[in-house]
Amino acid sequence: MSRHRRDRTTVVLFTRDLRVHDHPALAEAATIGDRVVPLFVLDDTLLASSYARPNRVQFLLESLTDLDTSLRALAGRLVVRRGDPVREALAVAQATGAQAIFTSADVSAFARRRARRLAEGCAAHGVEHRAFPGVTVVAPGALLPTGAEHFRVFTPYWNRWRALPLRARVPKPRRVALPSGLAAGTLPGRADLVRGATSPDLIPGGETQARIRFAAWCRGGVSHYAERHDAPAAEGTSRLSPYLHFGCLSPVEVASRCPSSGASEAFLRQLCWRDFHHQVMAAFPAIARTDYRARGRRWRDDAELLEAWKAGRTGYPIIDAGVRQLAAQGWMHNRARLLTASFLVKHLGLDWRLGARHFLDLLLDGDIANNSGNWQWVAGTGNDTRPNRTFNPIRQALRFDPDGTYVRRWLPELASVLGPRVHTPWALDPAERHRLEYCESLVTPARGLARVP
Repeated sequence: MSRHRRDRTTVVLFTRDLRVHDHPALAEAATIGDRVVPLFVLDDTLLASSYARPNRVQFLLESLTDLDTSLRALAGRLVVRRGDPVREALAVAQATGAQAIFTSADVSAFARRRARRLAEGCAAHGVEHRAFPGVTVVAPGALLPTGAEHFRVFTPYWNRWRALPLRARVPKPRRVALPSGLAAGTLPGRADLVRGATSPDLIPGGETQARIRFAAWCRGGVSHYAERHDAPAAEGTSRLSPYLHFGCLSPVEVASRCPSSGASEAFLRQLCWRDFHHQVMAAFPAIARTDYRARGRRWRDDAELLEAWKAGRTGYPIIDAGVRQLAAQGWMHNRARLLTASFLVKHLGLDWRLGARHFLDLLLDGDIANNSGNWQWVAGTGNDTRPNRTFNPIRQALRFDPDGTYVRRWLPELASVLGPRVHTPWALDPAERHRLEYCESLVTPARGLARVP
């Protein structure tokens, strides 16, 4: 296809790619034609599902507002519709005489059904449909092991992934001009889309905030990631995951600032894990519901223990601190995620799906592939060659939060307990002691710690 500009209109259907920098579909549409319709459809099916939770809807609306501002600076607007994305995209294409609809390829079962329906609808209406990269660093099907449809173990994937040249980044369009006469529509408020309150301390959504945070991370954070990222009290992680989930940042742009050797390699490895889980989900779409590797494990049925874990009242300070951070910020430190998940599955004996669901209820970066993949890794049903791996919460707390700073921040009732004694199991009230005794029978406190009354 000629790349010279001509009298052409293209609809760019945004989904999880809410940015103008390094957006291959948007850049191509702006290059080959005079008019571009940047379209986002508030999907009624998703809004009616359990995935539409207040934290993520708030972050989404902020990201869409910021995207509209960026498009206005390019002489355009974000066109907003509500309903079925395929039907609305085809309707906008028909109303504007658009010759094509461009999208960014995604890998969930829901996204692939949407893409298939869109391709069929475009074919039926004589409209070109093209899907571009942009959600992951490496497309899920770009790396394949010999004789298999996807990589089941991370390390071989990492070795291949890190050696693969990055996709060339594309510049931000100079101009994104809408066809005349098209009503842009307006974004609703959060209360119009979902019920419930948000967590009190959310970071703001949008590409502008993402790029500010990313620039600061490149200046002073990434070079220290390897030594700081496991300490939950330290500001040693990027906090970029929500922006990557909603596509406010290009994962290729992030990866390009992190060489595959040296101080930033540990951070690059985390980007690779993200791609790894996406290629697993592409091959195993049921990852959120079904054990990737069936182990035949039988789970406990104990609603009270589950509610105690969700409320941050297990009696194990490092676990309770992590869950309370999640409730407050819609985000949890990566080491705390590992420990809280392991505690639920390996110590309380509860089904990993229950924990994964709670995380998705609150996480801004609630990504089906990463969330389910990581929970299954912890549970021993996923991509882990050591299914019986268990983390002792007290030993982990003493190692990664030795002075108790993280615990005291999120458990103010322990503010007066000094030093490592803060990690000793305790009870909030006598009625819960029988459940804490059960927990303590599974995890032996570190030697020399006195019990906190």
